[in-house]
Amino acid sequence: MSSAPVFAPSALLQPPAMLLAAGRGERMRPLTDHCPKPLLEVQGQPLLQWHLQALAAAGVPRAVINTGWLGAQIPARLGSVFEAAGAALPLAYSDEDPSGQGSALETAGGIARALPQLGPVFWLAAGDVFAPDFTFDAAAAAAFAASEQLAHLWLVPNPEHHPLGDFGLSAEGLALDLPAGDPRPRWTYSTIALLRAELFATPWCDIPAGNPQGVRAALGPLLRRAMASGRVGASVYSGRWTDVGTPERLQLLNTSLPL
Repeated sequence: MSSAPVFAPSALLQPPAMLLAAGRGERMRPLTDHCPKPLLEVQGQPLLQWHLQALAAAGVPRAVINTGWLGAQIPARLGSVFEAAGAALPLAYSDEDPSGQGSALETAGGIARALPQLGPVFWLAAGDVFAPDFTFDAAAAAAFAASEQLAHLWLVPNPEHHPLGDFGLSAEGLALDLPAGDPRPRWTYSTIALLRAELFATPWCDIPAGNPQGVRAALGPLLRRAMASGRVGASVYSGRWTDVGTPERLQLLNTSLPL
């Protein structure tokens, strides 16, 4: 299968990152009744911390975390700078619901809200996904920034709970929105991506930067529009990956996962 784009000058500058942490986590109840899902712990540390460690190690200059349900707990726990192994990662927050009662804007709406805090290119990852082997590779980011792509997605083999997958993958490394009945294999979107701010402007998206009206919008339709124009790349990530969507999956990670 296709690999990530390659670009290897002597010095590479990373773009910022956005971590999605605003959702209610309904399927994780009752664990999320009093704790936002990204702060639930895997192997003794919050889910979000695994991403933050990888971002800091990769030299990402800063991360923006969107908050919603019980959102005040996240900056209270993580603060304004995350430090790991001698690296410091400044943190900023995009509050989607000051009441903390879970009125999140969905993925595209949340990104549009945070867009003024991000650059023209940025990493994206969901705070409730466990992917400890993923590297936020500066070379992949540089190649993406130099390309015409609007998005580059990392795809994973379909998990048991999502057997039909999301997108196909061409031999040229493009993500494909396959029609129903198409026999080509599908992969599951890992929720890790490189995105271009241009994807959140016309003609792909009609939400103003900053999303002042609080429009709720999913990311999938934007990606599919861009796929139809051949402007979404994809790579397969074969490392450990879990969508921590149920208490049972969280328990499995905490009882049977060697690290």
